[in-house]
Amino acid sequence: METEYLKSFRQNLHKQPELSGSEKNTAKTIVSELKKYNPSKIITNLAGFGVIAIFDSNKKGKTIVFRAELDALPIQETNTFPHASKTSHVSHKCGHDGHSTILIGLAQALQKSPLKKGSVVLLFQPAEETGQGAKAILQETKFTNLKPDFVFALHNVPGYKKGTIICKPDTFTPSVVSLAIILKGKTSHAAEPEHGINPDLALHELIYKIKMLANPNQSKEDFSTIATVYACLGSKDYGISAGEGELHFTIRTWTPKQLEILKQAIKNLTQEICSIHNLNFEIDWFQEFSANRNNQDAFDIIESAAKSNHFEFINKEHPFKWGEDFGLFTQHYKGAMFGLGAGTETPALHNPDYDFPDDITSYGVTMFHTILKLIYA
Repeated sequence: METEYLKSFRQNLHKQPELSGSEKNTAKTIVSELKKYNPSKIITNLAGFGVIAIFDSNKKGKTIVFRAELDALPIQETNTFPHASKTSHVSHKCGHDGHSTILIGLAQALQKSPLKKGSVVLLFQPAEETGQGAKAILQETKFTNLKPDFVFALHNVPGYKKGTIICKPDTFTPSVVSLAIILKGKTSHAAEPEHGINPDLALHELIYKIKMLANPNQSKEDFSTIATVYACLGSKDYGISAGEGELHFTIRTWTPKQLEILKQAIKNLTQEICSIHNLNFEIDWFQEFSANRNNQDAFDIIESAAKSNHFEFINKEHPFKWGEDFGLFTQHYKGAMFGLGAGTETPALHNPDYDFPDDITSYGVTMFHTILKLIYA
């Protein structure tokens, strides 16, 4: 494994981040690099700017997919090192540059040790951060015709010792959805609020009653968090009694079923409260991520791969609470995601001072390559 080369490649990606759905140059860089390792086939423009590299032995065997992400986040980087983002207010603050580099390292390994049977698919997915990428990939026959037997992915996780492998069977990351509730009343002169319909009381009631639907007990099947992320009422015009309001929440649950239960409960509450206060309303649901359900067989393979390399392995008691659209793949295929410890002192994901630690790249490449060896043994 060319560790210093991969470090340089990753840092080059970090300098040139692109937002979800706009990963054109990132994809070009990936394709140019992949060609060096002679894959059997490269597919581009998949669900936007997605890329697939297929390494095929031309002998009967399982088809294994490994997924990484291409997109960055709309966050201004505060780091000042030489490979800092060159794009204002866009940066790789989730480590997708590192995840893609790990797949490049796997491509290197596949060139040096060609498959003896089956085929490996390296999937570089666009638009993970918006929750749209996996859905779009799964609508592409160029992907579904590959008929994967297993799908695997990893995510770096700050707060754990570097190189630690973190996994669990069944739910690994939750179902997540965000929503906006638009409240529509009627403005009036602030001296005569009785002639208008102000959404203020409804907004207050909605925040309280929607928040009360959450169950923070992580050991329960109906666990959920409901975070209020934005609230707005009227405008700073002091002669006007507000006529419109807006509320945004993000919901997380362990299961898709519980998410649907909460979505219906929120809809019912909104209808009831708006009826009482003579308000019209709209509810918009967006940025939905399916729960990542780790298949038991795939989990066992990951655990065996970690232990065979003497990597520290943690069987996590509760799922992580961040969303990941890889969950949609595990709804359709046998597969699993695992966490890769990124260091106890590494800043948290989505923070402006985060940077993927290059010294964990080798752990990711080794894990993926070992998973292949175990499946094809």
